[in-house]
Amino acid sequence: MQTTAAAESKAYADKRVWFSMWFLSAVVTFGLAFFPLFHRLLEGRNKHFSHESEIEKRVSDYLKRKGNESLTLSPILRKRNSAAWAASIVLVIPAFIITYLLTKDLIEHEQKQDAFLAAAFSERIFMTQTIPIRTYALITVCTLGVGGVYWLYKVVNLYNAHYKAQAQVEKEIARMMEEA
Repeated sequence: MQTTAAAESKAYADKRVWFSMWFLSAVVTFGLAFFPLFHRLLEGRNKHFSHESEIEKRVSDYLKRKGNESLTLSPILRKRNSAAWAASIVLVIPAFIITYLLTKDLIEHEQKQDAFLAAAFSERIFMTQTIPIRTYALITVCTLGVGGVYWLYKVVNLYNAHYKAQAQVEKEIARMMEEA
């Protein structure tokens, strides 16, 4: 029989985005497919961050039951209104702003997650990714916005890699909690 942590981990799974499919759809639809792409990215970000908050609460409660001092939970990153932001890309500039915010939010989220997990467990079970925002922004500016497509591609891949790492982290957390 599975523990509740393992069962809840299997019940929730981050949805990965297949960038090439979305990009080709955007080319065929003259950019219209970018609206649902940005909506899906923002919704996935919001759901992932709230799920991560629930995991931190479970780990903190578990450690409290074991007699360890409770950890300070990292604040949840602000939710972004995915419908409004996705609709705003009609103006083009918000597409670059969204890409920047998605990148910045992932960096911040990974740093907080790494610090929390390092404080909670003796073993290192998460490694943050390096995301050179300045490089991507410079490429975007130098190519008059065309580099934004590359930046968006990298953001999608970074989130997909983060989601994959998160699944492994959740398995490891469930294993560690079962052992104790």
